[in-house]
Amino acid sequence: MGIKLYYTTVTASREVKSQQAEVMRILESKSIQFELIDISVGGAVREEMRTKAGNPTAVPPQIFNDDQYCGDYQMFSEAVEEDAVEKFLKLA
Repeated sequence: MGIKLYYTTVTASREVKSQQAEVMRILESKSIQFELIDISVGGAVREEMRTKAGNPTAVPPQIFNDDQYCGDYQMFSEAVEEDAVEKFLKLA
């Protein structure tokens, strides 16, 4: 079982870069181990992320616990505000 963070190393969007960095920083600050999956390595990985998320237009960051979808940046941010990150990540 493990947290997977779908992200991209190739984006012109400052918003996406900022969101990805914030998710990583918060996970690290909580000592939650996670695997980074870079969707920029190929279209198949991006499609895998979108299929698993159930959203054909999903953009990174997208967060999963193994293959179970947890949510996107907005949902993660709300969980942080509510101090419910472990619940959001399906760890609790």
